[in-house]
Amino acid sequence: MLTVSNLSVQFGKRVLFDEVNTTFTQGNCYGIIGANGAGKSTFLKIISGKSEPTSGQVSLEAGKRMSVLEQDHTLYDEYPVLEAVIMGNKPLYAIKKEMDSIYAKEDFGDADAERVGELQVDFEEMNGWNADSDAAALLSNLGIEPALHYTKMADIDGKLKVRILLAQALFGSPDVLIMDEPTNDLDYETISWLEHFLANFENTVIVVSHDRHFLDAVCTHISDIDFGKINHFSGNYTFWYESSQLAARQRSQQNKKAEEKKKELEEFIRRFSANVAKSKQATSRKKMIDKLNIGEIKPSSRRYPAIIFEREREAGDQILNVENLSSSIDGELLFKNINLNLAKGDKVVVFSRDSRATTAFYQILNGHQEAESGKVEWGITTNQSYLPLDNSQYFESDLTLVDWLRQWAKTEEEREEVHIRGFLGKMIFSGEEALKTCNVLSGGEKVRCMLSRMMMMRANVLMLDEPTNHLDLESITAFNNSLKNFKGTVMFTTHDHEFAQTVANRVVELTPSGVIDRYLTFDEYMSDKNIKEQREKMYAVNA
Repeated sequence: MLTVSNLSVQFGKRVLFDEVNTTFTQGNCYGIIGANGAGKSTFLKIISGKSEPTSGQVSLEAGKRMSVLEQDHTLYDEYPVLEAVIMGNKPLYAIKKEMDSIYAKEDFGDADAERVGELQVDFEEMNGWNADSDAAALLSNLGIEPALHYTKMADIDGKLKVRILLAQALFGSPDVLIMDEPTNDLDYETISWLEHFLANFENTVIVVSHDRHFLDAVCTHISDIDFGKINHFSGNYTFWYESSQLAARQRSQQNKKAEEKKKELEEFIRRFSANVAKSKQATSRKKMIDKLNIGEIKPSSRRYPAIIFEREREAGDQILNVENLSSSIDGELLFKNINLNLAKGDKVVVFSRDSRATTAFYQILNGHQEAESGKVEWGITTNQSYLPLDNSQYFESDLTLVDWLRQWAKTEEEREEVHIRGFLGKMIFSGEEALKTCNVLSGGEKVRCMLSRMMMMRANVLMLDEPTNHLDLESITAFNNSLKNFKGTVMFTTHDHEFAQTVANRVVELTPSGVIDRYLTFDEYMSDKNIKEQREKMYAVNA
């Protein structure tokens, strides 16, 4: 289907890819993974023809069509929504435009009629007569109301644009679909729809995503970029991660017999196969489990940060009491009448259809913003640590990372460089990297620094506003595991489904007409029909 031959990419002295040879075959979904800077997005640009390799070539099977999810949200601003979606099938759109231009001619003649006849044959073969209705159905499934279908893209809200460009990429069932972070800026319902769509999609998908739940739901293969090469592994992300961890442990077990290791690997595959067979996606996407084999289980060279949250002291039973809390922005109501009591051991995913609401909520709880009404009372045995959505204010100086982290040391021992370097080392800032100045860090590096700060504070209450933003899969996985093991209280907001499902034991939704508060897992909450009806009513009040 899609073949990569002798592909090399070099920037100056840095070799990103070295003689890569691989094939993406019909019917599979490949999740491209790799450490930050490994070249995931560069690879997608090359196979989609947007960038040229240093050497080598990419070949798409003759007669096959490729579609790419656009990252430039302004590219189609001059077009109506419906037309922008149909433009996703370039050959079909070209025929449609040529027919329209011929029909518009004032001196329409025999030659024009003959040409239109030829075009109509191709148009019908491409199901062109149903193009408008098919595009409208895609848009409606993605939550774009019919009233917006003829609106210019320039006048569409940014978050809705993402859905429209997604519809464009999916339109016409392309033979190869390429997607770079398709779940960014999508809500849970839309992501769930996309997961279901791709799980039943019969053609080839190549995707880069930091959303592990999404990768697990849609992928038949994980394509790992490591040491300038790309290797395909059958299975989804969880299988790749757990099997690579198992292989790494086995490699360190020098005294374990080969036969015992083989039995352990076989048992792992058996258990994984049984679990996937029970899951929703198992009956949808290609029987990937039938292809799993021991030979593909290899240790990964990935470095995972050591994120360990310890508490200075254990909190009492009363953690937080919130009464009648309300907040607005520029006259627009974000939430009101929020009443909430947090107890020891609660791990709460806080969310809202308006992300500004959750950020305002955390800002109020941390004393960084005034509420319009209501009060907040923290338990006297609590101490809080907060990871804000926007951390830029913490990195405006030219301090080295060692001196930056020293600001939150509480004792002389904690101020010692060896102690501070220990915290930074856990977050993969070792050696000279610990002497970087904090105002030149990338987004992911800043988040890892903020996590070092939180670990040093040893709080018994953690508040996290979109904690996975800017992090790579390795950091997200380590972070997720750390919060599952944390003995204190957690409040967090995330678009990472796996985070929400595996960490939270309680769901709190902020709405313009009050709060919905349930001791349920996230999946239970989102699938409850009674809660769904309640949610619609509570948001409709402010519509």
